[in-house]
Amino acid sequence: MSSSTSVEVSWIQWFCNLRGNEFFCEVDPEYIIDRFNLIGLDPKIPKYEQALAQILDNEMEEIDDESHQETELAAEILYGLIHARYIMTNKGLAKMKAKFADCEFGTCPRVDCDNFPFLPIGQSDTENESMVKMYCGICEQLYLPKSSKHHHTDGAYFGTGFPQMFFMVHKGLRLKPDPNKKWVPSLYGFK
Repeated sequence: MSSSTSVEVSWIQWFCNLRGNEFFCEVDPEYIIDRFNLIGLDPKIPKYEQALAQILDNEMEEIDDESHQETELAAEILYGLIHARYIMTNKGLAKMKAKFADCEFGTCPRVDCDNFPFLPIGQSDTENESMVKMYCGICEQLYLPKSSKHHHTDGAYFGTGFPQMFFMVHKGLRLKPDPNKKWVPSLYGFK
């Protein structure tokens, strides 16, 4: 005898599980409900109230397909901007630390960095100005994400200060290059 149980997925879970959104962590609904955390986002987002209702899975009035698509796009932008703020909190940093530890953002291709895990960073805090880049905490260089599915993720959804805050809070995770480990070119044993 089998019973079919349907597990209801929240909008936040659905969004974070979309292909190309693997860099996002799930923002706690309690953080979003606290209007203090959303100060200044209202004028930036068209259909702000509808987008917020969609993110929080609140009941919305019936709307046509075109309005639904506009609301969905506004919800994605709003969630991204909320995400940039959330990952700077203790809970957000802890969630991103787990992704960092699992190398979910990829690793640095430089030999001297020894596959050090990347962190996502934006080059602007304003949406639609630059796409997300990968930051290496050892060589301190920016790289394009390895997978092209992440090339369309807005960098503002991670902010310009996230890696710096991450390594300030988690000091032990940032490694310094070993100055004694220097490659010396040689030819037949002669430097």
